[in-house]
Amino acid sequence: MIKLHPRHRFVVIDVETTGLSPRYGDRVIEIGALAIENGTVMEEYSTLIDTKRAINRNARQVHGITREMLIGKPKPEEIMPEFEKFIRNSILIAHNARFDMGFIRHEFHRQKLPFNYQYICTLEMSQERLPHLPNHKLDTVYRHLMGATGDILKQQHRALADSRMVAAVWLAMEGK
Repeated sequence: MIKLHPRHRFVVIDVETTGLSPRYGDRVIEIGALAIENGTVMEEYSTLIDTKRAINRNARQVHGITREMLIGKPKPEEIMPEFEKFIRNSILIAHNARFDMGFIRHEFHRQKLPFNYQYICTLEMSQERLPHLPNHKLDTVYRHLMGATGDILKQQHRALADSRMVAAVWLAMEGK
């Protein structure tokens, strides 16, 4: 259990990947993140990443990112040190955090960057606090808490849009 303090800096993270497992060579190809201080979004971070790796067809169908979209984008060795600075001294937040943190940890390891961050999982929070929901997918939890439809849901499964949804879910569940 993470003891939260209102002055902590929180960073909500979502990644899109080439597939489901870094163990099998899959990589992060998009990062979206929001820095939250005192319940307010202070900064956003978003980038596509060219890993030169093929994108699994199933993953591509989920997020819509193609190899062509990544051509000329920054490489992981450029992005990960920059991203590490963005999240430094923060508590991280993600929906299905094991997935996102596993990929970030793997990418940091490849760049010889430390990854010893505490994190909060809004999937686990929603399962605990909202057990009556039919499922705990991000869009289901978001709709339940925010009563929302519209543009943010149309952009779902892109990293920055999903980070914005996770931030709204977390802030609503924390009563901020």
